[in-house]
Amino acid sequence: MRRYNPILNLFGRSPVKPLQEHMSKVSECVRVLEPFFEAVVAGNENRVRELQEKIAGLENEADDLKHDLRLHLPRTLFLPVERRDLLEVLTMQDNIANRAKDLAGLVRGRKMVIPDQIGSQFLEFVRRSIDACAQAEKTVNELDELVETGFSGSEVEIVQNLIKQLDRLEKETDQIQVEVRARLFEIERDLPPVDVMFLYRLIDWTGDIGDFSQRVGSRLQLLLAK
Repeated sequence: MRRYNPILNLFGRSPVKPLQEHMSKVSECVRVLEPFFEAVVAGNENRVRELQEKIAGLENEADDLKHDLRLHLPRTLFLPVERRDLLEVLTMQDNIANRAKDLAGLVRGRKMVIPDQIGSQFLEFVRRSIDACAQAEKTVNELDELVETGFSGSEVEIVQNLIKQLDRLEKETDQIQVEVRARLFEIERDLPPVDVMFLYRLIDWTGDIGDFSQRVGSRLQLLLAK
């Protein structure tokens, strides 16, 4: 249970809660990538269209939260967190949602097909990337506790452990990405060159989900070091 700290609201609305709400919406958007790509692999075009629109809608909702936070974020904060640092975390969270929208838009726009030879491995890659985003959300959700404790005490250790887990997940996504690219390389001569080009782009953009999630953790880790 979160403790109430009146200092957080002493000088206007605390930006911490809106930042967490934004990350929650980002994570909700990213989670839809799993059923989306399952539909792609299954060749279910109607489901692909439905889920692509859902992802785009959730990304738009995340954008609204982002704009609202930026609009109401005071120039000076009575917090052990600099305004610039909060905005950097927000930007990295925004990058995650943007990439999820990019992925879904690319697949639907080009009516892409995932080759059977890499389908199951690619789905594992997607799921691990989603796991990294979920871990980033867990880390961001500890930010208010960090603020309340003045970035000290046992809460710091809790967050450091969450960040370590996030780094591990991101490394696992990197390894799976290497394996998926290698498998695609083995079969690319049998595919249309343009399709191969966009499949490599799809793999790279999927990897960005894990990379951007890890950067959220890295930014929070820098806050701990200040």
